[in-house]
Amino acid sequence: MTFQTLGLIDPLLLTLSSLGYKQPTPVQKQAIPAVLAGRDVMAAAQTGTGKTAGFALPILQRLTLDGVTAPHCVRALVLVPTRELAEQVFESFRSYGGNLPLRSSVAYGGVDIVPQIAKLRKGLDVLVATPGRLIDLHDQGAISFELLQTLVLDEADRMLDLGFERDLDILLEALPKQRQTLMFSATFSDEVRKLAKGMVRDPVQIQVEAANTAVKSVKQWLVTTDKRRKPELFLHLLNKLGWAQALVFVKTRKGAEALVKELQEHGLTADAIHGDKTQPARLRALDRFKRKEVQLLIATDVAARGLDIEALPLVVNFDLPTVAEDYIHRIGRTGRAGMTGEAVSLVCADEVDMLKAVETLTRQVIQRFEEAGFEADHRVPETAPKGSAVAVQKLSAPGAGKKAGGKPAASAKRLAAAPVGGKTPAKVEARPAGGNESLGTYIPPEKPSKSSGRDRATDIEPNFGHKSGRKASGPRGGSGGGFGGGRSAGGGAPKGAVVVAGGRGAKSLARSDGRAAAKPGGRKSKPGSR
Repeated sequence: MTFQTLGLIDPLLLTLSSLGYKQPTPVQKQAIPAVLAGRDVMAAAQTGTGKTAGFALPILQRLTLDGVTAPHCVRALVLVPTRELAEQVFESFRSYGGNLPLRSSVAYGGVDIVPQIAKLRKGLDVLVATPGRLIDLHDQGAISFELLQTLVLDEADRMLDLGFERDLDILLEALPKQRQTLMFSATFSDEVRKLAKGMVRDPVQIQVEAANTAVKSVKQWLVTTDKRRKPELFLHLLNKLGWAQALVFVKTRKGAEALVKELQEHGLTADAIHGDKTQPARLRALDRFKRKEVQLLIATDVAARGLDIEALPLVVNFDLPTVAEDYIHRIGRTGRAGMTGEAVSLVCADEVDMLKAVETLTRQVIQRFEEAGFEADHRVPETAPKGSAVAVQKLSAPGAGKKAGGKPAASAKRLAAAPVGGKTPAKVEARPAGGNESLGTYIPPEKPSKSSGRDRATDIEPNFGHKSGRKASGPRGGSGGGFGGGRSAGGGAPKGAVVVAGGRGAKSLARSDGRAAAKPGGRKSKPGSR
């Protein structure tokens, strides 16, 4: 199937050809005809599969063939949750509509409202906006919805989240009842679908992939460690694996600034995106990262949705998200448009509930590793169900490192993540993102005996406040060998062999006695972006 067979007009086909678009993606094949026919649509598809073009192209065509705008009026309105996504969607409309006589603009908070009001004076065909700023424009009488034909909720699950519910209620009261409503997102929960059905009429429902699944082109793995050692471990992996560029997600704005400061102190180029930064500063940071002037972009979940960074090789979850769906959006910043990518998470004991939520949502057990010298004192409990792969793999990396003359050593093999309840797969070639170091050879353990209830206990309190006397390998030393290489289990293993301990060690059990279970913090609702 081609874009021409979908019924798009020649100016759009010419633009798509100049942009190198040859064939529509699955979501575009289903969405474009439905939108052209005037139907309401609820579309769920994995991030990076072309959802924006799925609604932008048919909207532009309908606006070109049907009517004109008037002063202060908007004919198509696209609501998005973040300023960065607003800019990106606006750029898509401007790019796709380059050969069409249409006017489009963008409006969001954090910048002067006066230029946005000026753009509306003559009227617009397309406006991309965040809810808070749109309410401000409406309250000032700068915008009219009298001619509105189409409403789009991009990243609809977040738009219908509690943090935006009040803003949406206000806007929906102001919008005409007779309109086309389109909802596009990577994830749709059952609760969101119930809310959405009150806004749409007999919608065409599109589900390209299984709901809430990660893109298959993104390879996922995690490293367990203690919370206080995450910065040190990140610097170590950055140096050892030769990561050239990475988008790094953290939980808080304060944490983002602290990590940027530490990275800069080690001579690395890093910048941050979060809600406390002005919009011009956020856009500058993103632009520098896209142009590869900055090696590391540290971001809160404000950057998790919609950002399209060409050929981004790696996403690092420095902190796991408190909402499992955000994990899918985070790692969806890599592996886009058919390319491959890698997602690495640094996980500590008090994030085990978040990890379980992510693995339950994505229907997979993420492969675990331990890095020598960074093993967790507060062990991350196993999340794999009975009969699946051992949770933490102790890996040796014979020959890991670099040969004389700076040439990388030949890569070894490691195990691919085993499916839930499946058999241990064969050994496969694999390597971390952009790295010259191998992850070692995985040797399947013998079938363990039944463990006691004490072995399966998970009552570990993180207690990250104390300082450890362990001497860790420096972030720039690159020493320490491959993943694992830590404590051996059993005395009969030959030198260099890999041994996986089936239960918890005596020291770990002793530490856990009498301590309360770790309870990760709950999620706070976020107000609409103004």
